[in-house]
Amino acid sequence: MPEPTEIERGLQQIEVDLKRLEAEYNMYFAGRLPKPPWETRSRVEALVKKYDRSYIQNYGDRFRFQTLQSRYAAFIDLWDRGLRAREEGRPGPFAHKPRAAKEPEAKKPEDHILYVAAFHDPLREMDKLHELYQSLAEARREVGEDNVPFHKFADLVKNQVKKLKSSGSPEVAFRVAVKDGKVNFTARALKGVRNE
Repeated sequence: MPEPTEIERGLQQIEVDLKRLEAEYNMYFAGRLPKPPWETRSRVEALVKKYDRSYIQNYGDRFRFQTLQSRYAAFIDLWDRGLRAREEGRPGPFAHKPRAAKEPEAKKPEDHILYVAAFHDPLREMDKLHELYQSLAEARREVGEDNVPFHKFADLVKNQVKKLKSSGSPEVAFRVAVKDGKVNFTARALKGVRNE
């Protein structure tokens, strides 16, 4: 393998230092470093300026340098915005991460089962059908969804029971739940011994 040229070694050094600078800034914004990594930043900046002023003959090396240079510029912009936000006492580009971690915890309590009922023949179990309808209507009202008329709901339950019973199930269970802020209404065949 041929010996790397001076430019290749320099680009390798920029890459290594840029990764180190990124890690140091991440540690600073996470509160693990007391001050921003100015020394590492000035070292990377000096290397970038040095190769920016010189002529890179090889197209591959030139492309690699331009990629590193644009990456460095994007990071500098991000870090400077973060520093400015911190000085002004407002959340910057690095402040949203802890908030995102808390959101799923806040949503979890919302996901819950409200009501479960099993039907053999919905037309003969009207009390149970009305209770199921009430729990569905209440759940829909809580999340801001429109109510379904009772006759449409009753037809849906009756048709689901008929369909699932025809596949050999003696009873069909219906469940009203709230999942991800939406009402979830499901029907499931209960396995059991069929009454002849």
